Amino acid sequence: MADKSNDPAVIWQTMIGEMEKGFNSFGNQLMSSPEFSKVMNQAGGVAAGAQKQLGELMEKYLLTMNLPSRAQLVGMAERLQSMENQLNEIKTLLQQVHHNSLAPDDGRSATARPPRTRRPPSEGDSK
Repeated sequence: MADKSNDPAVIWQTMIGEMEKGFNSFGNQLMSSPEFSKVMNQAGGVAAGAQKQLGELMEKYLLTMNLPSRAQLVGMAERLQSMENQLNEIKTLLQQVHHNSLAPDDGRSATARPPRTRRPPSEGDSK
């Protein structure tokens, strides 16, 4: 069998494992320091401020190009959905009214006829 201490694959794996342990310990020490936390909070604040400024800039750009912003499109979509819901309610009510108007009431047909009062002429009568 080959000697494991001279095997290049084993040496490489050992070296990678030791480097990994060193990086982990360095990262843990770095993240536990209050300075790192302060820097990360500042970086997060800067990123949030930049995102807000970019959003305002895009809104101004869209306004100058006479295009709606995302907020305006969302507002229009909500209003359109509200109108569609109202139309569906009106449609349902109209269908109910139409159905009720076609339903026979008290056994009579929907088109009530006046009573027949004239009698046919008798056989002896002639004009």
